[in-house]
Formats: sequence, structure tokens, C-alpha cells
Amino acid sequence: NFDANIPLTERRDDFRIVISTEVLAEGVNLHRANVIVNYDTPWNSTRLMQRIGRVNRIGTTAPAIHIFNFYPTARVNSHIQLERTAIFKLQAFHSALGEDSQIYSPDEEVDNFGLFDKAVEEERDERLQWLGELRKYRAAFPDEFRRIRNLPLRARVGRLDAAQAGTTLVFIRNRRRDAFHRVGSGIEEIGFVEMARAFRAEVPEQGIPLHDAHHDHVNGALAHFDTQLQAEAAQQRAIDTTQSPHERRALRFLDELLILPSLSASEKSLLRAAKVAVRKAQFQALQRDLGKMEKAVRKPGAKVVPAVLIDQAVALLAKYPLHAIRDDPQGARTVPAPPDRAPDIILSESFSGPAHNDSLSAAPPLVIVTP
Repeated sequence: NFDANIPLTERRDDFRIVISTEVLAEGVNLHRANVIVNYDTPWNSTRLMQRIGRVNRIGTTAPAIHIFNFYPTARVNSHIQLERTAIFKLQAFHSALGEDSQIYSPDEEVDNFGLFDKAVEEERDERLQWLGELRKYRAAFPDEFRRIRNLPLRARVGRLDAAQAGTTLVFIRNRRRDAFHRVGSGIEEIGFVEMARAFRAEVPEQGIPLHDAHHDHVNGALAHFDTQLQAEAAQQRAIDTTQSPHERRALRFLDELLILPSLSASEKSLLRAAKVAVRKAQFQALQRDLGKMEKAVRKPGAKVVPAVLIDQAVALLAKYPLHAIRDDPQGARTVPAPPDRAPDIILSESFSGPAHNDSLSAAPPLVIVTP
């Protein structure tokens, strides 16, 4: 009777809600309804699409299909990352097949072909290739591998590369995190594969003197590393389980902004007021705007300059009447973070252009170091 193809004269409306196990997701047409509530999130995202496909079908007379999802608790999700896995798999469908509607989360990008601007499988395969190459090198040259492994920390070298001239690559690590940084006009964290490509050197290559900005670049990478470390600590704040994932994401982003350097007292007050507004759901568009800004900041290849980011955030928040909202002292409670040892600079490389050609003959041999 719930089949939308049943003639109108035979339809009955005895029930407003149909509750089912997975069995109705397979071949039963339910598009007389236009609302679906997913109480659970299956690991196989195809099942999620099948469920929704029972309602979101050609022939529906509804002007819109509404999908509501129960998310796992914050604690459970931190362990199994079910929410992230579901979005990641669904995004793969969107990118490969050109889906035109979001299924599980507003974070899905239905108009973006190329999964997060990266070929994930290809990158994973390339990572395995790099690790395989290192293993082969260790097996073929055990003495040299041991010598490289025992090099002191802060190993550094200058290299000639016109394409990367004026930049520095820095690998930093401590007990809580490790990160590869590219520093030039801005500072960005890059992945293992990209760092490995840049680090690779042929045996005949000779080192050159470090360019003048090398030490400033390294110090900038250290400051960025510390900022990110504090941002991750800020994510340990007490979680309100009544908040939606998008509210938590917006609050986390505001926490990261609050620890940026050079914030004025009025800017800090504005950011705290925005946190209160997000908690109280006073402006529905605010968390969406913050989510778009965060997505742009975290986009692969994005170069983030803290001062510019602060200006952009202040301009965004200025669109909302936040001046009357006072700081919420309850929002300042944090879970103490474990003590961290100081970060170690494992190695760094600075790149210069052809102007250093004359220095090559007097420069020491290049030290090839693998992280």
C-alpha cells in the first residue's frame, strides 16, 4: 500500500511513520514518503544510498526530500571515525558519478570532480612506493642507511632548484604530532608524498650555501607547528553532546582562530561572542559561513597567512550583530592537555635559484636524508 504506483483510489493513509530494518532498502518503492531518518550509519555507504533511493526516486510528487541522520556520539566517533568514513566514501561516489544531491552531510561537495582535489588511491600507492624504495635502499646499503639514520637533529642543506627557489622545507616532530612544512611567502603543511618528491636527490648533486631566509623560515615553521599543537589541544574542550557536528566544527575553528598571534582585545571578544552565538544557535547562517571559511583554509595547497585570516574572520563576523553578546565563561573550560616535550627539527632544506651556481664548487656534498 505504500507503493507510490498504487492508484489513488486504493491508497490508505493509516500510518504517518514506517519503521524498518535494512530489508526495505532493497527493491521496495517508498516514494510516497519524502522524509527518511537514518538511525544508524552503515559502514557500507552503498546501503545508505540504497535506503535513500527508496524515497528519492523518479516519480515522487514531493518538491523536496528531507534526510535526517543520527550521528554517533562524539566519544564513539573519535574512536571509530564512522562519520568521517561515511562522508569520505560518499564523496567518492559524488566525484566519480556526478551525484547532484547531498546524502549524509552538508560537507559533501556534489559539484567537485576529483576527490578533495587528490587521487587518494594514487597517493596511497605512491606512498607505498616511496616506503618500498626506502626498504630496498636499507637492504642494499645497510651501512649508509645507518649513517644517515644517526645524523644529528637539525641536519640542513641548501639545494639548487629554480622551481622552488626562495623556499624551505622543514620536518618537525614531537611526542604528539609530526609535520612537513613548506615555507616561502606563506607557511603550509604538506603530505609525506609531496615532501618525499621534493627531498629526492640524485647522488651527483652537490649542496650549496643556505639562502639568507633559511633560519627565519625554520623559526616560522616552528611557530606554525606550535600554533597547530595548541589548536589540537583546544579541541579537547568539554563537548556538549546536544551540539550538531557543524556546530562543533564551527566552535573548533573559532578556538583555532583565538590562539592566532597578534589578536587585539576587541578581536578576541568578537570571536568569543561568535562562539556564544553558535552555541545558542542564534544565527543559522553563522556556522555555515564559518564552515566554508574553514574548508577554504584546509584546502590542499592553501597558503594561510595568520594576519590575513584574522582580517577575513573579523569581516565575516562583522555581518552579524554580535556586539551585544557577552563572553560565555562556561566556554572556557578545557581538559588539561598532557605535557609535551619541545619539538625537534629533524631536517630542513632550502632551495635557491641559478644565482648560486658559482658556489657549487666550494659547497660540501649534499646530505641525502630520509625521514
